[in-house]
Amino acid sequence: MSYVIDRRLNGKNKSTVNRQRFLRRYREHIKKAVEEAVSRRSITDMEHGEQISIPGRDIDEPILHHGRGGRQTIVHPGNKEFTAGDRIPRPSGGGGGRGGGKASNQGEGMDDFVFQITQEEFLDFMFEDLELPNLVKRHLTGADTFKTVRAGISNEGSPSRINIVRTLRSAHARRIALSGSSRSKLKDAQAELERLKREEPDNFGDIQELEAEIAKLRARIERVPFLDTFDLKYNLLVKQPNPSSKAVMFCLMDVSGSMTQATKDIAKRFFILLYLFLKRNYDKIEVVFIRHHTSAREVDEEEFFYSRETGGTIVSSALKLMQEIMAERYPINEWNIYAAQASDGDNWNDDSPICRDILIKQIMPFVQYYTYVEITPREHQALWYEYEQVCEAFDDTFAQQQIVSTADIYPVFRELFQRRLVT
Repeated sequence: MSYVIDRRLNGKNKSTVNRQRFLRRYREHIKKAVEEAVSRRSITDMEHGEQISIPGRDIDEPILHHGRGGRQTIVHPGNKEFTAGDRIPRPSGGGGGRGGGKASNQGEGMDDFVFQITQEEFLDFMFEDLELPNLVKRHLTGADTFKTVRAGISNEGSPSRINIVRTLRSAHARRIALSGSSRSKLKDAQAELERLKREEPDNFGDIQELEAEIAKLRARIERVPFLDTFDLKYNLLVKQPNPSSKAVMFCLMDVSGSMTQATKDIAKRFFILLYLFLKRNYDKIEVVFIRHHTSAREVDEEEFFYSRETGGTIVSSALKLMQEIMAERYPINEWNIYAAQASDGDNWNDDSPICRDILIKQIMPFVQYYTYVEITPREHQALWYEYEQVCEAFDDTFAQQQIVSTADIYPVFRELFQRRLVT
């Protein structure tokens, strides 16, 4: 009997593989629960995961068992109540553990299986199948990231990377090469010795001479070492540059007086969701925050989300500032440029056509993707219709959506950044 002892140390995440397999199996249940959680909780509330409930009937395992075997002859009687295709109603009576019904002295059941997913798993499901559209490889600023790849076999290396099979193969080939002639002579000498012992047993002189030669040949063969430092072979690992695209996201938010506090909160939640998505999925990306009323200003993350500045509405000021920053800091041959704009649609009447012209002539030809989100339950105003003309001219790289309530944030976000199939 053989005993196999696993002496590998158990890490703190020793059940990670089983957990990942479980999450893959019940992916549909978890995705549905995550979407419902996003719609009812605050976007900024990401300090914990989510409780997932799976119906008991969906966690049953298939059972394999032996049949009765043999040849069975069974007569199935018909009935006068049902015919083929009829739907049989559920029997009345309480099911144990289900709740919501009257007490009963019959029936058994099983509670739903409830488990907790972590914050990391929650965000993974939340941003699944999302990406920045039209991300392409542009000019790379050096290879600052690497990945280790196999690059064949080397004669030098660390003992931890030794290739045992190639080493033994090399040692075997060396032994054959160094002792091949001696083994051939040894074989011939042994054959001649057997002949002499069989045909000339009294020829002691030749027999002793052959025995001495055989001993000498065996000693020569045994002096060839089984393993030599020349035989050692190592797996060669090299660092391969891992090029990454540079991308920048411009976040433009209207903070004018027409934006109520509720509208601003929705805009902030949309941008927080976008910010989480970018920082989680893209290492090499910069975010530029621009707030505007009658004038636009580049701000940091803290001021963008929490400043209470307000004023009139001139949207073109933000677009002009974005164009200036693009020209000054983000050359189009090196950067993938994205933009997301949120507003309630109100704008100075004469300014909306200016916004359209700036987008068509100075911004859209140089960006990978531009999204406009209008947060209002009212009818669309002039800015929306001007942007429709931009959408007609750049239908692949410009998208606009309307958000009415907080529940629309996540569906609209997924619609804007849904992964497109490459044709």
